[in-house]
Amino acid sequence: MDPVIRIKNISYTYPDADRPALDGVTLDIEAGSFVAVLGSNGSGKSTLAKHLNAILLPQAGKVFVDGMDTIDEGSLLAIRRRVGMVFQNPDNQIVANVVEDDVAFAPENLGVEPREIRRRVDAALKQVDMYDFRLHAPHLLSGGQKQRVAIAGILAMDPAVLVLDEPTAMLDPRGRREVVAAVEKLCRERGITVVLITHHMDEAVRADRVLVMDRGRLAMDGTPREVFPRTDTLAALRLTVPDTTALIARLNAAGMAVPADALTPEECAAAIGRALR
Repeated sequence: MDPVIRIKNISYTYPDADRPALDGVTLDIEAGSFVAVLGSNGSGKSTLAKHLNAILLPQAGKVFVDGMDTIDEGSLLAIRRRVGMVFQNPDNQIVANVVEDDVAFAPENLGVEPREIRRRVDAALKQVDMYDFRLHAPHLLSGGQKQRVAIAGILAMDPAVLVLDEPTAMLDPRGRREVVAAVEKLCRERGITVVLITHHMDEAVRADRVLVMDRGRLAMDGTPREVFPRTDTLAALRLTVPDTTALIARLNAAGMAVPADALTPEECAAAIGRALR
């Protein structure tokens, strides 16, 4: 099966910038995968995200979505239907005074017939566990709930790929957990390809694949179990590691022998228990 997104040697420099935001990036994103993209400020991860549905176009190289070249204006609408974007601040994506009206906004503008809109709105809200709030005013919701409504609005467009550009940056820990759980559920249960741009390392633990950006280039690419134990490399890239990885590193430095690839809290607790026994 061909990758749902294929990126070939793309580069992009913002006006008046002293170096490229993207510098020869090549990668494929497989359909149905959950990919986390990490990097310090200015690493290029948000610029990469904006290339996935043609918000930005590469100045060199190519981006293909289901075989469609993003630089082809005739494919723009089809590409943006295939790849939905969710940004940091949900208030910037919520346009209506009632939750279900907001979720219906995009399919209405795409000319979807009313009965199908009703089906999509209900399905999207159920998929992010917000159906019971369908008649609520969005401004009365919590930050995590607003972000889930924003995600539902994208889901109502029936995308194949969901790109989230630091969607939890403005949320408290509970809101972050709600959003990441909803996103992972969409990937695992519905087969939606997820690209999560984040600076929270613990969010990337659940991903199938971790990409690490640095100064516009792809610095690391692997599974969470391959990437996170490389604590020295990540530190050189000005990145931390998940709390579990940091704890295991400290225990091993103190003389214990705990596997460095125990990433979730449950795995970490079990690994430490075995080491103590």
